[in-house]
Amino acid sequence: MPKMLFLGYDRTSTSLIARIESMDWEVEHTSAPVLDFSEYDLVVSFGYRHIIRKNVLATARRPPLNLHISYLPWNRGAHPLFWAAHDGTPIGVSIHEIDTGIDTGPIVYQKEVFIDLLEATFSSGHEALVEAVETLFTNHLEALLGGDYLATEQQGVGTIKRVSDLPSGFSWDNKIHETLNRIKLHEI
Repeated sequence: MPKMLFLGYDRTSTSLIARIESMDWEVEHTSAPVLDFSEYDLVVSFGYRHIIRKNVLATARRPPLNLHISYLPWNRGAHPLFWAAHDGTPIGVSIHEIDTGIDTGPIVYQKEVFIDLLEATFSSGHEALVEAVETLFTNHLEALLGGDYLATEQQGVGTIKRVSDLPSGFSWDNKIHETLNRIKLHEI
């Protein structure tokens, strides 16, 4: 039975672990830092908060996959929905191979997602993006598990943001457009 390491969200936060197990894979989960991937046939990261170093990547049997809730190359890093709405960049989700950069690896699958910025809160928009990337992963599950996909290098420079880049006034519960309007008034 093939063995996967699932990094980040646990069974209470995502249904993907159970879905992968239904494909006759053994899945181990952790949100802690990992130093060696050599015992796993595949490593998947979703909501993982640690940088995976080059020496750890070198222990992987094949490139690990990351599920990211942005339309790469835009909005790498933290709070991609905020930055897409703030900067007017595409909103979407991406599955990419992990390399030594932050969300810079080759794209495996991606999809633009419509979020109504007038009606959605950051929380509801985030939930919609999580659901979209889980659906994208599930729709391509056999290819992803089998490594039967073509990864393509990201095109363009893109952007990267950190949690510390968020302006004051950000709230998960506020409507997106209201928060952006308040922030823009203070930027003038």
